[in-house]
Amino acid sequence: MLQILLTVLQFLKTHLKLCNSTILCLKFSIHSILGTGQNLLIVVTLFAVYVNCVILYVLNSKPVFKESSRYILFAHMLFNDTVHLILTFFLFVFAVIFLKLAKAVCSIILFFNSTTFYIAPLNLAVMSLERYVAICFPLRHTEIATQKRTGIAIGFVWLLGSINILIDIITAAILDPRFFNAEMYCSREQLFYRLWQPEVFSVFIGVYFVSVTLIIIFTYISIMITARSVSSNKDSAKKAHRTVLLHFVQLGLCTMSFLYNTIDRALYIVTGSGNSLYLHVQYVNFLFLLILPRCLSPLIYGLRDDAIRPLFKHYFCPCFRKFSPAVNVQ
Repeated sequence: MLQILLTVLQFLKTHLKLCNSTILCLKFSIHSILGTGQNLLIVVTLFAVYVNCVILYVLNSKPVFKESSRYILFAHMLFNDTVHLILTFFLFVFAVIFLKLAKAVCSIILFFNSTTFYIAPLNLAVMSLERYVAICFPLRHTEIATQKRTGIAIGFVWLLGSINILIDIITAAILDPRFFNAEMYCSREQLFYRLWQPEVFSVFIGVYFVSVTLIIIFTYISIMITARSVSSNKDSAKKAHRTVLLHFVQLGLCTMSFLYNTIDRALYIVTGSGNSLYLHVQYVNFLFLLILPRCLSPLIYGLRDDAIRPLFKHYFCPCFRKFSPAVNVQ
């Protein structure tokens, strides 16, 4: 993965050296585009993807993880965050170098990028409901949270997450006769052909995040009441209570991404697009608001799990492979 990214960036660097007469080369120097900020983004993104892939491998290495709805949902969250991280990074690179892509190709990239963005909070809601059933209805948990129903829930999450971007893509394909052969800058705004589309976009975001917030609040309160009322299995209830509380933290991190465009526009107005300060601050803005929140999922959920942590250490680095870790799923 690292070699592929470096090869792509080296190609872009070579290509940009040959286009001294273009607007792109006049506005951005090679040093600004492929400088320290870009290298930092590559390192952080690749490290986060590597950590996610290691945990995904851990979850796929033991049958007990594949049979638990809790770990199935966690694996889905990691897969979703990994895809979103990779696509967001490439979209950022495309935006920085003003690279145009075919509208059809760009629409596919934007479809998965937008869908994985919406799926993150929706998956948190399903994870909270799973913990709610496990604590409040322990005798029916194995009956309700089956592998089949978990798969159906994941499919429903993907359906909900893709509705808004599908509307925009279908609208663009209908209204633009050159949709399949024209080129465009790969951004969501390029698919807005009618004034109502940004409004629908805002409504979808509001409805999704308000609904998820209400679901997490409901499950948090219900688990807290159950933890105080039952006399047995209080440790499990407290763990579920802390897990749902962490869902609030993760939801807050997801909402940070909404600040990116606002801050980016403000920086553009104040400094201008060709200013070196704008480019450096843009890297920081992108790193802390879009990349790092997605990197924290394995830390918030995976590494605090007693069953995953020893296996993660075993596969993450050869220095930890002197012992054979045991799996303790509770």
